[in-house]
Amino acid sequence: MNTPTDVVWRTIRRGGSRRALGEASLVLAAVDIDHEIRRDIGDWYLVVAESDAPRAVAHLETYSLENRPQLAGPTLVDPIDSGWIGVLGFLLVIWSLPSLEQAQVFGWDWRGIGRLEAGTVMAGEWWRTITALTLHGDIAHLVGNSLFGALFGLLVGRYLGSGLGWLLILLSGALGNGLNAWLRPEDFRAIGASTATFAALAIGSAFVWRRGYFRGRGWRRGLAPLFAAIAMLAFTGVGDEGTDVLAHFTGFACGIGAGIVAAQLPIERLGVSGQRLCGVGALVLICVAWMSAGG
Repeated sequence: MNTPTDVVWRTIRRGGSRRALGEASLVLAAVDIDHEIRRDIGDWYLVVAESDAPRAVAHLETYSLENRPQLAGPTLVDPIDSGWIGVLGFLLVIWSLPSLEQAQVFGWDWRGIGRLEAGTVMAGEWWRTITALTLHGDIAHLVGNSLFGALFGLLVGRYLGSGLGWLLILLSGALGNGLNAWLRPEDFRAIGASTATFAALAIGSAFVWRRGYFRGRGWRRGLAPLFAAIAMLAFTGVGDEGTDVLAHFTGFACGIGAGIVAAQLPIERLGVSGQRLCGVGALVLICVAWMSAGG
């Protein structure tokens, strides 16, 4: 670089090493601005002629703006629907069963033919994994599952749609009951919607996590939905001796898998008709399970 000896130099960048100023030097060279990298008492300086300083600074600032790393922001959540239709369907089903059971409609012993029995489930009575989800021991049991089921199911319905969301909740709850029966002794018995309730909690959290609704805020924030769901499981899913803790965990595990799979699906393409079909499918599956139990 040949420059007049009477040039007044101006420092525009400072760095701890020559390499730290290398990129800025390349930028100035690309726009044909004379410059030098000098060292003085341990520090390195990028200097240009006083007359070129405004133009050099402007080029470096423009380059910095154009090449600034862009942090991925969180994906916006677009609700499929309000989620209330699925919640109302859920409540209608589980609150209808006590009346049907008390009146012995169709002459059935509803509790006897519908409860989860590990031995009979493993012998082939698959329907008990579904019918057991609709039965409850007492009003406190029913109210508790109603509240938590409605809360977790509402979120699933908003993200996945009431139809698809509750179909997955039902299937995950049934699969969780089946896994629970497989792990239990043959004489084990259980009833209640809590397996599906914790499946709903897991579906919503896994779906939000895999869809990246918290992406761009660090890995801890990215996993926040899963951490929150696990904390909720630990807080509400472990109770007294009468609580089927294993069922809560099997339902939760199945829900995690369902949520991950659902996150890969083009749910938006289902539309209203597709959601209705899924919702009807869930109700039909419950009816088929009870007809199989009563037959």
